[in-house]
Amino acid sequence: MPDQRLTMDPNPATAATTRGSTVALTATLGLAAAAWVVAVRQMTGMDMGVATELGSFGFFAAAWVSMMAAMMLPGAAPAVLRHVRAGDRARAVPLFLAGYLAVWALVGLPVYAAYRPHGSLAAGAVVLAAGCYELTLLKRRFRQRCLQSIRSGLGFGLCCVGSSIGLMLMLVALGVMSLVWMSIIAAVVLAQKLLPAKAAIDVPVAVAILGLGIWIILAPASVPGLTPSM
Repeated sequence: MPDQRLTMDPNPATAATTRGSTVALTATLGLAAAAWVVAVRQMTGMDMGVATELGSFGFFAAAWVSMMAAMMLPGAAPAVLRHVRAGDRARAVPLFLAGYLAVWALVGLPVYAAYRPHGSLAAGAVVLAAGCYELTLLKRRFRQRCLQSIRSGLGFGLCCVGSSIGLMLMLVALGVMSLVWMSIIAAVVLAQKLLPAKAAIDVPVAVAILGLGIWIILAPASVPGLTPSM
């Protein structure tokens, strides 16, 4: 007679956590993919580079939320998995993600209020400031916090805003409706959510951003993907 211990799940809790993790990861990445589709449809034909107009608040709000979901949800996947594995049920994940996206949605309010079409010099200055921020201890601390277990989506969102705010201001300065810059910055944000916070990783990124800022100021017309003001 076969040993029943070999045919039974030795740890039902582990199996349930694994299933919950799979469901949560699939839902998070699926929502991100859907947000990319929506963002592409909303932003196509809207990019005027540094001279981009934001349009009505309703249009901007819808575009901003879809952009944040597309850019930030893939990087939130590790936090979602930690959330599930820490003992929280997978059904709590929607609340976690809602809180996370709510923080990024609120960031859009000061962006809309402060944004004005600008020139390449202003864009270059913002990029330089973003590069400097990447080298600060504050950035490092926020980045480290994003790699740790945080119980609420609001808390995780606040840490990630602190970590990625410089990169997001770069997007706003270079072309808030630019799919090219959105894709580039989304890739950097994702890498920083997956890779450890080490100087060997972060310093080259900061130096590259600083170099981009100098390039934009000196020769904006030669920067690929940058649409200078007319």
